[in-house]
Amino acid sequence: MKKKTLVLGASDNTERYSNMAVKKLVAHGHTVVAVGNKDTFIDTIPVYKEKIIEDGIDTVTLYLSPKNQIPFYSYIISLKPKRIIFNPGTENEDLVTLAKQNNIQTIEACTLVMLNTGQY
Repeated sequence: MKKKTLVLGASDNTERYSNMAVKKLVAHGHTVVAVGNKDTFIDTIPVYKEKIIEDGIDTVTLYLSPKNQIPFYSYIISLKPKRIIFNPGTENEDLVTLAKQNNIQTIEACTLVMLNTGQY
């Protein structure tokens, strides 16, 4: 099943895992919404600096450190995703607690590995 995914912390730097995740998600047929620290593109996918509001977000995959996630808490919750993926280095108990209070599943995993192993 294809999942509309918000990549939070997206970067146009091809060496960043968020960049690789955007490309791999698209390659697997998922719709991607990307939010980063500047308006740019990853291939043909726009990366927005602003907190873009999208309906139907299934998954939020995080590429921000816990302290950089704080300004996005209400934004993430407002999207009403089914799940949040905490990629390595993004683990955050405060956001996990907030997500659970809003019936959002949380997973500590690597999006790239999940895609490669069919677990996404």
